[in-house]
Amino acid sequence: MKAPPGDGACVSVAVRAKLADAFALFTEEIDAWWRHGSRFRVASKQPGTLRFAPGLGGQLIETVRTRAGDQEYVLGTITAWEPPQRLVFEWRGVNFRPEHRTEVEVTFTELGATTLVTVRHRGWSTLPNGHPAKHGLIGAELSRMIGLWWGDLLSSLRELADGGPA
Repeated sequence: MKAPPGDGACVSVAVRAKLADAFALFTEEIDAWWRHGSRFRVASKQPGTLRFAPGLGGQLIETVRTRAGDQEYVLGTITAWEPPQRLVFEWRGVNFRPEHRTEVEVTFTELGATTLVTVRHRGWSTLPNGHPAKHGLIGAELSRMIGLWWGDLLSSLRELADGGPA
């Protein structure tokens, strides 16, 4: 089944890591490579951490430190946990209504000394036009924005795998 235009994006990066190591880097070290700032995190400039509670039914959780104490935001629920080849999770922005969700599928393909990490983020057509997460974009423009966003994140993952700053 072909996704409608603007439904999502597919981005890949080759990281210098064996298959199992790439999966662990993506899932266990997410706070080290996931960029900071308002474009990428609920915490924006506040201190916080991002982590996966692993396994089927686990969650992607961002903890934000505030003056009132730590607040947790569930950004997604894991719907497929197949280490070291595949991970799928429901993605929900903090401004999503209960019925709104998108899906992120991450696959890991070993290519000799490197692993190809591919992210497919789909389901954006389920959000109404004008939803704040779409930033006023539709169709190819929306797909481009999502692809560039994930491209930024996967570049950071590659840098961490190369031993540089994420």
